[in-house]
Amino acid sequence: MSTFKRNFSLMAVGLCGLLLAQAASAEAKIGVVNFQKLLEEAPQTKTIMQALENEFAPRRRELLTMQNDLKARDEKLQRESAVMSEADRAKAEKSLRDGQREFSRKAGEFQDDASTRRNEELGKVQKYLVQEIQSFSAAQNFDLVIGEGVFYAKNQLDMTAAVLAVLATKPVTLPATAPAPPAPAASKPSSAAPK
Repeated sequence: MSTFKRNFSLMAVGLCGLLLAQAASAEAKIGVVNFQKLLEEAPQTKTIMQALENEFAPRRRELLTMQNDLKARDEKLQRESAVMSEADRAKAEKSLRDGQREFSRKAGEFQDDASTRRNEELGKVQKYLVQEIQSFSAAQNFDLVIGEGVFYAKNQLDMTAAVLAVLATKPVTLPATAPAPPAPAASKPSSAAPK
C-alpha cells in the first residue's frame, strides 16, 4: 500500500473516530448549505449582476448597432450585386468582410471582458457568502456546516492542525508530473521512515 493511501486511510479513520466521539458525547448540530442556490438567489448577486449589465450596456448596444449595420449592408449587396459593376461589387464585398472581421474581434473582446469582470465580481460575492455562512453558523451554534465543502466547523471538529502535521513530514515540493504516483510512492518509505 502506498504511503499516501496509508496516510489517507489513517486520516479517514481518525476523522470517523473524531466524529463518532463527538456524536457519543453530545448531539452535533449539523447544517447543509446549497451554495449554488444561495449564490443565485442572494440579493448581493442580483445587485452585482445588474451593475455588470449597466457597465457593459454601452458596448452591447454598440455591437448590436454594428451587427444591424452589417446585416443591412449584406442585404443591400445581395439585392444590388447583379446591377453593380465588378469593381463596386468587389469593393462592397471587401468592406463587408472587413466589417465582419471587426465585429468578430469586438464581440470576442466584449465576451472576454464581460467574463473576466463577472468572474471577479462573483468571486467577491462568493467570499462574502462564505463569511456570512460562517458568522451565521457560529451565532446559531452549529457544530458543522457542509455544502460542496465544509463552510464551518467548531474547533473540536477541525482537523487542519493534524493534517498540517502530516504534511510537514512530506516533501515541500510537489512532484513534477501529477499522473505519476507510483514513482513517488517507491521513494517515500525511505524518506518518511519516522511515524
